[in-house]
Amino acid sequence: MALGLSASPPAVLLLLSLLGLAAAGKLLVVPVDGSHWLSMREVLDMLQQRGHEVVVVAPEVTLHIKPSKNFVMKMYAVPYTKEELEKDFKAFFDLAFEEGTFFERFFHKLEAMKRITNFGVTSCEQLLQNKELIRYLEESKFDAILTDPFVPCGLILGEHLSLPSVYFLRGIPCGPPSYVPRGFTGLTDRMAFLQRVKNLLFDIPNIFLCDFAFDPFSKLASEFLQREVTVLDLLRKGSVWLLRLDFVLDYPRPLMPNIIPIGGVNCAHKELPQVGGWNSVFSNGMSHRLLKTLPWLQIPALMPGAGLI
Repeated sequence: MALGLSASPPAVLLLLSLLGLAAAGKLLVVPVDGSHWLSMREVLDMLQQRGHEVVVVAPEVTLHIKPSKNFVMKMYAVPYTKEELEKDFKAFFDLAFEEGTFFERFFHKLEAMKRITNFGVTSCEQLLQNKELIRYLEESKFDAILTDPFVPCGLILGEHLSLPSVYFLRGIPCGPPSYVPRGFTGLTDRMAFLQRVKNLLFDIPNIFLCDFAFDPFSKLASEFLQREVTVLDLLRKGSVWLLRLDFVLDYPRPLMPNIIPIGGVNCAHKELPQVGGWNSVFSNGMSHRLLKTLPWLQIPALMPGAGLI
C-alpha cells in the first residue's frame, strides 16, 4: 500500500505546478505557524524556483513565519505579543510529557487547546476585518489557494475568493476507530474486540475537542460569508489534500481519491552509502532469506555499482 500511494517531492511539485497550462500560476498561501510552516516553506521555495508567484498572508506576530525573497509577504496586525504566543505554545507542547490519569490529561489538554485556539481565532478575525488586505486579495486574481486546515482561516478566505483549495496538512483525525488507534490509548492497528471498543470510547473526547476547536471558526465563517456555514462544509470544498504522512511510519487507513500522501516532502535528499551497507547483508547469508521472503526482489540490482546507488 505504501508503495502504491506514496508521492515523492517532485510529484508534489508537479501537482502544484498545474496552476496554469502554459504560464506560471499565482498562488495564495495561508499557512499555520510553528512546525506546520517549516514543512510548507520548503514547498514554497521550490514553487518559486519553478516560476510561480507566491503570496503568503500571515500575522505580524509569529513564531517561525518570516519574509523571504522567494515569496511576497502580506502581514496584518494582531492584538497579542510574541512573548504571549511563545508562552502558551510551550505550555501546550509540555503536555506531551505530562503524567496523570486520562481525565487529568484530557482537561489539561482542553484548557491548553482553548488558549491556542484563541490565538488562531483572534488572528483570523483581524485578517477578515482588514478591508484593505481583503480588497488586495480580491483584486489579485489568484489561481488557487494553498492552506493548512489545522487553523481553518484559509478555508474561509478560499471560499470568499472562490478559489480551488489545496490542503497541506499532517493528518486527518477521522480514520475508522476499528483499526486506527486514537490518542491516549496506547493501542496499535491490531486490536482485539475489547480493544476496539476501548478505541471507540476514547474517540468520543476527540469529537468533543474538534467541535470545541472549530466552532469559533464556524461562527466567523458564517458572519464573514453572510450565510450559515460550518468548518466541515468548507473542508468538503477541498480540491486536493496533500497529506504529510507515509504508511511506513503511520498506521494504514483508507484515503479519499483526492488525498495524496507526501510523507518526507520536507526532508533533504541523502545519498545511500556506497560501501558497507549491502556488502554486510550478502556476506552473512541474508540474501537467501531476502529472496525467500521477497521473491520479486532482484538481488543483483541491489549490489553496489549496479545502478541503485
